[in-house]
Amino acid sequence: PMLASAHENGYICLWNIQGNLVKELLPFSKHPSVPLTALCTDISTKILLAGSKEGHIMRWRIDSFLEDPQKDKNQIKEEACWRAYATEVVDLFHEEEKNVVVTASIDGSVRLWNAMNGYYLGYYGQPRKFELSDTTRLILPCDVNTFPIIIKEESKYMEVEELEYPLVLDRDK
Repeated sequence: PMLASAHENGYICLWNIQGNLVKELLPFSKHPSVPLTALCTDISTKILLAGSKEGHIMRWRIDSFLEDPQKDKNQIKEEACWRAYATEVVDLFHEEEKNVVVTASIDGSVRLWNAMNGYYLGYYGQPRKFELSDTTRLILPCDVNTFPIIIKEESKYMEVEELEYPLVLDRDK
């Protein structure tokens, strides 16, 4: 058994039952780390989902890591990231049978997303029925203007390096 905790600095920490830190995760992003506000897994504990203060949802595959956390090759892989709201995510859960993620925001809205690719399926209270089988139609909520990012290969997180590049004025250019 593992315990996952989300933190103000953007990290997710995985702890064993003895209270020892096993792994720290930092979401892959071009933006600075933001506080994480919600966490959940699917019932079979294959997927870990996190929501952020800036309205992003991140999805990791964790099943191979949980089988044997000591093996280096059994890494946790971030698979997708998408902007769900313009405001803070306050709760989320994964419905495994329908393969959807339900999210709630501080703005009071509840939205439905495809769990695999982060495609928007609709919101609770909309006049039309949810179309869960159509995952090819890419639409966005009115307050979101970025498309989901699917991370296909292992991404190495960029480490901050201090490089010195003096500015040089080149009058010919």
